[in-house]
Amino acid sequence: MSCALLFAFGLLTQSLGLSWADSEPEPSTLYPWRRAPVPGRVRRAWVIPPISVSENHKRLPYPLVQIKSDKQQLGSVIYSIQGPGVDEEPRNVFSIDKFTGRVYLNATLDREKTDRFRLRAFALDLGGSALEEPTDLEIVVVDQNDNRPAFLQDVFRGRIPEGAIPGTFVTRAEATDADDPETDNAALRFSILEQGSPEFFSIDEHTGEIRTVQVGLDREVVAVYNLSLQVADMSGDGLTATASAIISIDDINDNAPEFTKDEFFMETVEAVSGVDVGRLEVEDRDLPGSPNWVARFTILEGDPDGQFKIYTDPKTNEGVLSVVKPLDYESREQYELRVSVQNEAPLQTAAPRARRGQTRVSVWVQDTNEAPVFPENPLRTSIAEGAPPGTSVATFSARDPDTQQLQRISYSKDYDPEDWLQVDGATGRIQTQRVLSPASPFLKDGWYRAIILAMDNAMPPSTATGTLSIEILEVNDHAPALAPPPSGSLCSEPDQGPGLLLGATDEDLPPHGAPFHFQLNPRVPDLSRNWSLSQINVSHARLRLRHQASEGLHRLSLLLQDSGEPPQQREQTLNVTVCRCGTDGACLPGAAALRAGGVGVSLGALVIVLASTVVLLVLILLAALRTRFRGQSRDKSLLHGLQEDLRDNILNYDEQGGGEEDQDAYDINQLRHPVEPRATSRSLGRPPLRRDAPFSYVPQPHRVLPTSPSDIANFISDGLAAADSDPSVPPYDTALIYDYEGDGSVAGTLSSILSSLGDEDQDYDYLRDWGPRFARLADMYGYQ
Repeated sequence: MSCALLFAFGLLTQSLGLSWADSEPEPSTLYPWRRAPVPGRVRRAWVIPPISVSENHKRLPYPLVQIKSDKQQLGSVIYSIQGPGVDEEPRNVFSIDKFTGRVYLNATLDREKTDRFRLRAFALDLGGSALEEPTDLEIVVVDQNDNRPAFLQDVFRGRIPEGAIPGTFVTRAEATDADDPETDNAALRFSILEQGSPEFFSIDEHTGEIRTVQVGLDREVVAVYNLSLQVADMSGDGLTATASAIISIDDINDNAPEFTKDEFFMETVEAVSGVDVGRLEVEDRDLPGSPNWVARFTILEGDPDGQFKIYTDPKTNEGVLSVVKPLDYESREQYELRVSVQNEAPLQTAAPRARRGQTRVSVWVQDTNEAPVFPENPLRTSIAEGAPPGTSVATFSARDPDTQQLQRISYSKDYDPEDWLQVDGATGRIQTQRVLSPASPFLKDGWYRAIILAMDNAMPPSTATGTLSIEILEVNDHAPALAPPPSGSLCSEPDQGPGLLLGATDEDLPPHGAPFHFQLNPRVPDLSRNWSLSQINVSHARLRLRHQASEGLHRLSLLLQDSGEPPQQREQTLNVTVCRCGTDGACLPGAAALRAGGVGVSLGALVIVLASTVVLLVLILLAALRTRFRGQSRDKSLLHGLQEDLRDNILNYDEQGGGEEDQDAYDINQLRHPVEPRATSRSLGRPPLRRDAPFSYVPQPHRVLPTSPSDIANFISDGLAAADSDPSVPPYDTALIYDYEGDGSVAGTLSSILSSLGDEDQDYDYLRDWGPRFARLADMYGYQ
C-alpha cells in the first residue's frame, strides 16, 4: 500500500509505500485513527519536506497541499488533520477537504508570533478504519519585513571631560528588530542625523558606539551636546527609527582664579578679634561650586604674627579677611599684606597662567580706648594659714595699653565671698582684713579664689578682670592628741592581756601630722620604771606594765609629738585602770566594778549632787520667804545680819560638797588670804591624799598666777585639769577656788548675796513707772 501527497499547483508529489500482512484489520469505531497491530507490518520510511508559506498572505483561503491515498478508490477515503492551527490554539488557521485531501490556509500568518506549525494527517476508509499510518506535515512561515526597528531608549546620555582626545568613548546606542534575525529584515545600521557644527562625535553603524572625532571640547563654550540618532533595517535601506543622545561635558580645572583688583584697602579697630575686615573678589570660569572653582587664599607677606586669616565665602567665592588676634594701634598703625589665590583642585598643566593670581591688601588700624591689662592673669600666690589681719598678700596691678592717652587706673573687688581681702584702690595692693577660717566652704583644696577689677578713667571707661588664686599653706599649729577616750584598762600581771592600744590624731594636714611619737613623761621617772610604750605604726602605740601593779586607777602623763616642722608636742593625762584578769586577758567581774568606780561617777558623788540640789532649793525657798517678810516690814533691812561673813554661813548647812571630806579639806583661810603661804606643817610633809588616790601619784608643782589678762582662760582651764586629777583636794564635784574675791580682794566681791548689802538706801519707786508688772516688785523692795 502507498500514499501520495500532492502539493498545490503540482509543485511536488511524493508516494509513500506501506505494506501490511494478509490478516483482515479489526475495525474500530471508538478511535478510528487507531489500528490494531498486525504481525509482520513494515513501517514507512518517507518524510515529507516542510511546506513554506509567506506571512501576511492576503488571498484566503489559500491551498497549501493535497494528501492522496491510493489504497482505496477516489471517494471512498476520508482525510483529516490535527494539531496547532486546526483543533489547537490558534484554531481554524488550517483546514482540509475530507474527500479530496486538499489543505487550505484560512487566516493571515504572523511569523513574529508563530514561525512554524506541525500537523498530523490521517486517511480513513468509510468505516472509520485507518488506511495509512499518520503522516507529519510541517508548515514554515516565511518572514517579511513588517517590523520597524526600535531603540531601547528614547534618550541616551553620556559624559565626557572637556579637552578629551579623539576616539574617546562617550556612550552606546542600542536598538532591536522583531523580524527574523537571519534575514536582512533585521540587519540594523546606526547613524547620526544631526549634531551641530563642528562635528565632534561619530557613531559606529554596526555597534552604535559614540566616540569623539576631534579635539576642542570646552565646557566653558558648550556644556551640553544634543545628537539626533537613526537606526534602519535591511542594512540601512529598510524601515527606520530615531532617538536622541545628550552628551554632557564635565569640567576640568583649566581656568585659574584671578583677583578683580591689583590692590584692596580696608580699615579695622584695635583690641578686638574675630571680626571681618573686608572682602577680596575673584573670578573663575570653571564650574561654580566644584573644586575647580572654589578659591583658596594664602597670606604670603605682611603678617608675621598670624593676626589675620582669610576664609572663602561658599556662595560668592570671595575671600573674607578677618582678625584672629587683637591688633594694637600703639604698636602698628598699618599692615601691608600680599595675598595669593588658588583653586581647591590642582590646575591642569596645559591651562594658561592667571594674570592676577596675587594682590596687595592695605589694612589701617584705628585707635580705641583699650581696657587695662594684668601682666599676670591669673595671679597665684600663697599665705600661711591663720595669717593675722593686715598680712600682705600680693600687689595685683595692671597697665594701660593706651600709651598715647594719660589715664588713671583704680582697683576694686568683684568677688571675695568671705570678705577676707582688702584692696588698695590706687595701687592694687592686697592684704588680709581678718583671719580666714580653715572650715570656710570657699576654700577648695587649699585654694581661695578672688576676682579683682581694674578700671581706667576714660569716657567711657574700660574694665579688666583679674583672677587672684591664693594657696593657704598648712602650718603646724596643732599638737597631736590621744584619740578619745583617753582611758583604758590593763591586767595587773605584765604577761596577761594584749596591753592597751593608744591612738593619736592631729588637726593639721600632712606633712604636719603622722607619724606620731609616744613617750612617757620623763619628768616622772617612776613611769618608765613601771610602764613601757612600744610604737606599732605611724599613729598607734601599745602600753604595757613592766612589773605587777596594784589594782585601781592610775594616771599616767604622756608626751605626744607630731612630725611637723617645727614639731608640736602635747602633754596629756591617761587614766588607766589596773585590774585582775582571767586567762583570756579580760578583767574579772569584781575588777570591772572597780574600774567603773575609778573612771566613772561614784555613788557618793551622786549623793553629793542630789544633796546640793536640795540645798539650792532650800535657799531659794528661804530667799522667797525673806522677801515676803521684808515686804511686810518696810522699816527693816532687806537681809538682817548680812554683815557677818557669808562664807562661814554657807558651810553651816553641812549639806554641800562631798560631806566630811569636804570639811576636812576645806580651808576657809585660803579664801580670805590666798597670797599667804601654807602652814609650815603642811609644807614639811606630803599633803594628805584622798582614799582613791593611786600609789604612783606625784604632786604637781606650785602654779604661778598669770601676768597677762589674755592668759586667764588658759590658767583657769589648766587649773581645772590639775584640780580634777589632784587627790589632795576635795572630790570632783566640790567648788574649786582659783582666786580670792571677798573682803580685801583687789577684784572685789562678785557674790550676788553680798551685793544686797547696799540695797538699804535704794529707792525702788521708779519701778512703778515700768508698768503693772513691775508694781508688785516695787511693793516688795520699796515703801508704800
